Amino acid sequence: MIQAVREHVKTLLEEGKIAGFLGLRDRAGQIFPHLYEKVEELEDGFSLGQMEDGLPARYPMAGLVMTLAREHPKERFGVLVRGCDERALNELVRWNQVGEVAERIVKVGFACMQDLAEAHECRKPFPDECVAGDKAEPFPNATVRKVEERKVPDRLKYWLAEFDRCIKCYGCRDVCPVCFCNVCTLEQDNLVRTGDLPPEKPMFHLTRAIHMAGRCIDCNLCTEACPAEIPLRTLYKKVAEIIQEEFGYVTGEPGQGKSPLNMLGPEPGHTSADE
Repeated sequence: MIQAVREHVKTLLEEGKIAGFLGLRDRAGQIFPHLYEKVEELEDGFSLGQMEDGLPARYPMAGLVMTLAREHPKERFGVLVRGCDERALNELVRWNQVGEVAERIVKVGFACMQDLAEAHECRKPFPDECVAGDKAEPFPNATVRKVEERKVPDRLKYWLAEFDRCIKCYGCRDVCPVCFCNVCTLEQDNLVRTGDLPPEKPMFHLTRAIHMAGRCIDCNLCTEACPAEIPLRTLYKKVAEIIQEEFGYVTGEPGQGKSPLNMLGPEPGHTSADE
């Protein structure tokens, strides 16, 4: 699979279709995002993110390539995308955060393996167009159902115990590919007291959960980044279910459908840097 992706990127660079490719590089087992600008670099540590322990190294590639494209307004860039990365790019379009930048991004997609899709309960573990990889089967929200099997008082106890481990590192916010607000709700004293550590519970996490409604693309990066191992994705999955049931809106889908919670912004296609 990695060879097929490498050859595809090589062709894009050789034909001048992109100025660089935002992918992953492996240095002595440490995997990190890297901008490949020359064909020769593709033979030096090119990676799809598979670590020695079998776990994937994942990053918010959508947000990174958006920043890169904005800083170089005349260039086209390729980017390595899983299904969740593509959903993030789609959702950024629907929230009017992309504008003409989307036309300068070339997606190089590959499908996640079946075991990874199952472990992450991914609803679509592949992008629409895959350069390599077999499309795994989507998985249901088993963790959500498991929490819902509890009685309501037990659910409250469960979440309060989970939130009690929070150290307020903001890792969940910082790693999120669809967190784009210029002013963060979690830093507003009228909602969440910024000087409190640990943060006020459950206000801190419920504020973020509500803020992610109609926006979370189910990538699981928040849970992976959380040093306290709080199952944040389970909470956001339930919020996403409610938005779909009440409004028929599914995050991460392609097209111009505006989020029901994007009440103040213009229709997709219009750029709004302040939104």
